[in-house]
Amino acid sequence: MGEQPLFSMKAHVFQIDPATKRNWIPASKHAITVSFFFDAGRSVYRIISVGGTKAIINSTITPNMSFTKTSQKFGQWADSRANTVYGLGFATEQQLQQFSEQFKEFKEAARLVRDKSQEKFELLSPGLNLSSPQLSQVLSDDRQSPPLLGVNGSSEDKLFRSKSADMEESTEKEQMRKMLSEGSICERNSEAELFSLRDSNAKLVTALHEANSSIDQWKKQLAEYQEETDRLREQVADLEAQSGVSASSETGSEELTQTMAEMEALIRAKDEEIRILRGKKPDLNELEKEREEACQKIQDLEVQNSELEKRVRTAEIALSSSQDARTRAESAVQKVIEILDVKIYDLSDLRQNLAKLLEK
Repeated sequence: MGEQPLFSMKAHVFQIDPATKRNWIPASKHAITVSFFFDAGRSVYRIISVGGTKAIINSTITPNMSFTKTSQKFGQWADSRANTVYGLGFATEQQLQQFSEQFKEFKEAARLVRDKSQEKFELLSPGLNLSSPQLSQVLSDDRQSPPLLGVNGSSEDKLFRSKSADMEESTEKEQMRKMLSEGSICERNSEAELFSLRDSNAKLVTALHEANSSIDQWKKQLAEYQEETDRLREQVADLEAQSGVSASSETGSEELTQTMAEMEALIRAKDEEIRILRGKKPDLNELEKEREEACQKIQDLEVQNSELEKRVRTAEIALSSSQDARTRAESAVQKVIEILDVKIYDLSDLRQNLAKLLEK
């Protein structure tokens, strides 16, 4: 009796690097099916994953094994028989939790099977000849590791179909997966660009607010300088008026000339500061234009993201339809095989009857 699948789930498969025992090596390019099986012939539970015609995972579950969740979407377990550590990456945290629970259940089932086997062995051991070749052969078979999945086994017909059907199905699935992958990549790129543009927009808005605040401060300083300039000019005018009254005094004239020179130098310094402040005024129109362009890009990306989501949903529906069609085709092929088996049996009976007639 062959193995029967008990539970299956998609995951990215990794194996520990045998050289470093630290780094993970991807065992599959994309997510593949990882299944729990029960080998009724050997009474063992196994975790098996097949990529093409190659068994990527072939791990026998023992009561000593433990599945460890190392992150929200990643878990691992060590297989001493295979001398490696397997790692599985899931799409969601719920899938990881579900796989962990199934692992615990089958681990407990393996323990119960082992206990029952030990009880039977203890009951039968007094009447057994330990040196008998039959018992040695049984123990040797029990110590052997479980075989890999066979492609031609009768119990594996549910997992492996005819070569031509597999090629057609794989081609169709690859096209669907390629479309989904392209949609996912474009969606991730669009989301990244969307976040980048939103960040740039936020920075532009912040810079615009800072520029407006700086402009208000500069306007305030400019008004203060202009008031001070007007006040200094009024002082100069008053001094000139006073100089007309006391022009006869040579000493007063020299003091007035010196004061006027100082006032003119101070006025030139204030005018220079006003010119510098005016030069520092930013171009608010350019900042506003960049902000509008960023908002437009965000809107365009949101539209593209919506279209990509529609394409992904369409591809998923098409893939589901393809799988349903394949299931129906397999059912029809199975019925044809059953009919052919009946015809072959009838033909065999007819040949036997014909042979009997010829003998007579």
